[in-house]
Amino acid sequence: MKRFHTLAPFAICLVFASLAEARAEAPTPAELLEGSKRVVFLGDSITAAGRYVAIVEAWLVATKGDAAPRVLDLGLPSETVSGLSEEGHAGGKFPRPDLAERLERVLNLTKPDLVIACYGINCGIYEPFDKERFERYQHGMSQLKTAVEKKGAKLIVVTPPSYDDQRAPKAFSYNEVLDRYSAWLVDQRKNGWCVIDLHGPMTAELRKRRTADSQFTFQPDGVHPNDEGHWFVAQQVIRGFGDERAAAATSPAALMESLHASAEFLPLVQKRVDVLRNAYVNGAGHKRPGLTAKLTVPEADKEAEVLTAQIRKQIAGTK
Repeated sequence: MKRFHTLAPFAICLVFASLAEARAEAPTPAELLEGSKRVVFLGDSITAAGRYVAIVEAWLVATKGDAAPRVLDLGLPSETVSGLSEEGHAGGKFPRPDLAERLERVLNLTKPDLVIACYGINCGIYEPFDKERFERYQHGMSQLKTAVEKKGAKLIVVTPPSYDDQRAPKAFSYNEVLDRYSAWLVDQRKNGWCVIDLHGPMTAELRKRRTADSQFTFQPDGVHPNDEGHWFVAQQVIRGFGDERAAAATSPAALMESLHASAEFLPLVQKRVDVLRNAYVNGAGHKRPGLTAKLTVPEADKEAEVLTAQIRKQIAGTK
């Protein structure tokens, strides 16, 4: 008679235990932010514009005071993580830059504790869903996570913003393509990824606003957010960090007022973001034409110190 191995059930239990351990719970954004001294934002032109970045940094400075991390915006217009570019991009002048080409230099230059990355709207190159393009995006995001963690830093991924199909109509819904990209990112939470969902809330909010105003938009050209759009992006990041009260403010001005900041506070933070972005993006190097910086990184750091002194004077009662 054939004997069954008595250790088989125990071995099976070990396998399932190992699988469960591999699916570790994702850390919260607030947990990753805690103790971070240098935070780097990566992304395409939406991040490069710096408006939502400045709002998030203003919130950090106003709530944490001198304990707030240093924020650097390293967004690069047109960039993807997929390494793809559509035919005739920028009138045929240059292909879309690929984050992988500059990522190592960016990390070496900025030395972040925490990276916040928002990619995807360019990665589908504005075409119908395609399995190969999707796999290129997945690979690029996974490589980004690996590279960041190899440097001893942590990564927070922000799902791509919505695409306004009404403002930039195609024969198909590009926003539905981004639905699939975003759903994959959110699903990575079960694999330990820290993900802030922007796409879902932004798509839902756009639909809600259009019930009252059929012409409402966050993105007049379908892609690039206006001021209200950047505020919405900032709200989701701040909400992701656990400050629901701040995220519920009706506008950046209302948020600054609730934080006892003067009217000059946010513009000064924005100026500091811009000064540092221009220098650091060019200091790290990239292949996108048309971007220049008046200041070197050391010169920008020095100007940022002057701006920091002015920023501190605009806040009352910081911690």
